Amino acid sequence: HIIIKIFCVIPLTREGTGKTFTYILTMYELFEKYGWNKYIVVVPSIAIREGVYKSFQMTEDYFMKLYGHKPRYFIYNSKNLNKLEFFASDAGLNVMIINSQAFNARGKDARRIYMELDEFQSRRPIDVIAETNPIMIIDEPQSVEGKVTKKALEDFNALFTLRYSATHREEYNKIYRLDALDAYNEKLVKKIQVKGISVKGTPGTSEYLYFEGIDLSRKGYPLAKLEYEVMGTNSIRKETRYIDVGYDLYKHSNYMEQYKGYRVSEINGYNNTIQFTNGVTLKAGDVQGDISELWMRRIQIRETIRSHFEKERELFYQGIKVLTLFFIDEVAKYRQYDDAGYEKNGVYADIFEEEYTNILNEYITSFAEPYVNYLKSIGVKETHDGYFSIDKNNRMVDPKVKGKSGEADDESAFEKIMRNKEGLLSFEEPIRFIFSHSALREGWDNPNVFQICTLKQSDSTIGKRQEVGRGLRLCVNKNGVRMDKDELGSKVVHEVNTLTVVASESYESFAKDLQSDIAKSLADRPTKANKEFFMNKIIKNKYDNKITIDANLADTILFTFIQNGYVDRSFELTDKYFNDLENDNIVLPDELSDYREGFIQLISNIHSESKTNLVENARDENIKNVKLNENFKRKEFQELWKRINVKTAYYVDFDTDELIRNCINELNNKLNVTELTYEIKTGEMKQIQSKDELERGESFDVEKTVTNKAKVDYVHNTKYDLIGKLTDDTKLIRKVIVKILKGLKPEKFYLFHKNPEEFIIKTARIINEQKASIIINHISYNKIDETFASSIFTESKLKGILGQNMVETKKHIYDYLKYDSATEKEFAKELDIRSEVTLYAKLPRGFYIPTPVGKYSPDWAIVFDEEKVKHVYFVAETKGKLDSLEFDTRGVEKAKIICAKEHFKSISNGDINYDAVEGYDKLLEIIMS
Repeated sequence: HIIIKIFCVIPLTREGTGKTFTYILTMYELFEKYGWNKYIVVVPSIAIREGVYKSFQMTEDYFMKLYGHKPRYFIYNSKNLNKLEFFASDAGLNVMIINSQAFNARGKDARRIYMELDEFQSRRPIDVIAETNPIMIIDEPQSVEGKVTKKALEDFNALFTLRYSATHREEYNKIYRLDALDAYNEKLVKKIQVKGISVKGTPGTSEYLYFEGIDLSRKGYPLAKLEYEVMGTNSIRKETRYIDVGYDLYKHSNYMEQYKGYRVSEINGYNNTIQFTNGVTLKAGDVQGDISELWMRRIQIRETIRSHFEKERELFYQGIKVLTLFFIDEVAKYRQYDDAGYEKNGVYADIFEEEYTNILNEYITSFAEPYVNYLKSIGVKETHDGYFSIDKNNRMVDPKVKGKSGEADDESAFEKIMRNKEGLLSFEEPIRFIFSHSALREGWDNPNVFQICTLKQSDSTIGKRQEVGRGLRLCVNKNGVRMDKDELGSKVVHEVNTLTVVASESYESFAKDLQSDIAKSLADRPTKANKEFFMNKIIKNKYDNKITIDANLADTILFTFIQNGYVDRSFELTDKYFNDLENDNIVLPDELSDYREGFIQLISNIHSESKTNLVENARDENIKNVKLNENFKRKEFQELWKRINVKTAYYVDFDTDELIRNCINELNNKLNVTELTYEIKTGEMKQIQSKDELERGESFDVEKTVTNKAKVDYVHNTKYDLIGKLTDDTKLIRKVIVKILKGLKPEKFYLFHKNPEEFIIKTARIINEQKASIIINHISYNKIDETFASSIFTESKLKGILGQNMVETKKHIYDYLKYDSATEKEFAKELDIRSEVTLYAKLPRGFYIPTPVGKYSPDWAIVFDEEKVKHVYFVAETKGKLDSLEFDTRGVEKAKIICAKEHFKSISNGDINYDAVEGYDKLLEIIMS
């Protein structure tokens, strides 16, 4: 019994579909190496079953390219056993997908698996399955393995069982874990923002107020966005206004009595609060007054649409379709039918269309033309749709909910969801807002869901992780490319991939419950950086050389950590450690200088509760929609922009023989593999002093330890396509790979026999390093007849939190600057106060340089006073520590900087300087020289 513990869907490759991808890959590898060809995937529900089947469909071409054949997969159906017959007799890779209800329920269909069936040659399906000795893969075993199911699974006669889940009820032999913290820190899932809405006051309170939030970017002082009631000629209506200190609600409501005393006395942008002269204080997201549940749902729908527009405006120009998901508890609230059977809107559909139209009219004047044209091409009625169960009259109906889980087992609904899953990602498809039943939640795992809103009372039986889980996949663009670290770079992943949850409770309440839910899955993580944590840990450097931390090195590490303020008295990691980590300023003992990245990876296993900031308050953003200022229009910046907005194309011209020579030399000098060893320890029981000694396991003394090499020749046991594998991993032709292998010393090539897997991995890595190095050394750039449009400065909406990730500026082309690190913040401050700086811009991601290792966007474009410095125009990259480039495992960052230098050389006559700098002092040194 083997378990794989996974937090959630993991985009392992651009084509990856998470843990399903992982176990499909496992099937292929086991089939290739051992010939094991029968697999049964057991899932807890129809929703997951349909999702798994869809994943097989989506990945079959990818695996066909990789392995040269496709698996034969099918969903078990007791009424159609032909596929089971083929499963049992076929020699290829075969997979049966089955939900647990198909064999553990009491219904007639479920019992058929145990019946001798005439149409199946008087055999029992379960016996045919058992004879194949399948490998069992259980998806979400905690939901599958009840007492009845666990007993029934024995009848399948599995060779062995693999279990995949985030929350195992029973742990057997754990071989891999990727929990919530790993997934978030590795940026394999979206960042979560919460827009909370909380009702204040007591029933019967008559003064209605909805405080949406604070905007610091409209004027030089904060404005509060407030909805309140206004007395009209014939009726009372609700209106939303931006208000400032001194605003009198009594007067502006046309003297409605309930607003007496409601004059604004303070708007606090730091705390996100508004205070009135009568002492009432509201936080962003607070609703005051005796409001109906329907009005609360209206506010949720409104806030969700706002979040959608803000995200869509940002991602439209990157070719990423934005989807929003509403979960409701009753179909009639979205869709109804008249006596003749014609569709008509339910109350939520009416509210949606009203709010969508109002918000679109409010926002559309501030949007750029291409996005406006896209919005105008979609009608309000065609941009939303319902995904529900369908009855025999083709009407949307509530699904049948089974068991305590609150989940549905409705094939028609899940088939519709899966059928249109990829179509929804296209801009040609007008649907952007989806309403679905909360019981169908498990069926939704579309990667481009960026907003989730549950229009029902919070359900204590559904954990918050489950509530947000459907939107955590990293998104894909219109070409199906996953927007992950490889595509965007680590800094940008969470700027693009943010999931906003619009909750019907306060942010504090939702975030507390969600983080508590997540914390349960982190319970087995270490929390202290003490000696016990470091002892006997093995870390590797980029060449896969290993070092084991012994007692002396553990003491040295602790001394360094204490000296630099990285741990407190309880040996828990401090803010100082995380700040230095963010800015690449971590101080380590000299003994670990070559193992920096591996050591930092080791520390990342420590769970620091104060720094597990997996959830953000969406209402904290008090700087929104920052616009370009007069600096952008100045001739100095326009002249700089004209010089740097030229696009280029690169080409590489290198000698293949040189690459072969370099690879041979590097492999002969550095290639090593780990030999299989075994350890024999001999010990005896000493005199037992106490029961405590026994419980601590200290009653035995080790007398002797012997380590021997295991003399095993793997290659005789398993066939390896060494050349083919290296060709795939390096993208070099077979002829070149053969020449490299022929050049290896005999003792180096013999390492393949000692450990073929590691030999292939390390050989491919060294070849790829040499390939990257030679490409960078032989790269050239040429100008092409294209330039970057100045619209890239307005395509992405600039927003953030003043004091947390934004700072007010004077010489920047915006009034505010969003920074990614303390290094960038300090650099911007220096640019603002230095007399030799005329103006500057933090360049948007839309400005990039093509390189062989991906797109690269420089940080800064600066114009200096030509009377004070030698180099007037400068493009800069800020790095907290330039030494950190030496620890860049793949050399990607270093390569991008080298390419950028070549790019700027090609587009200027030496009048544009480019370099990576640690801070302003280093920049000044360059421009003055």
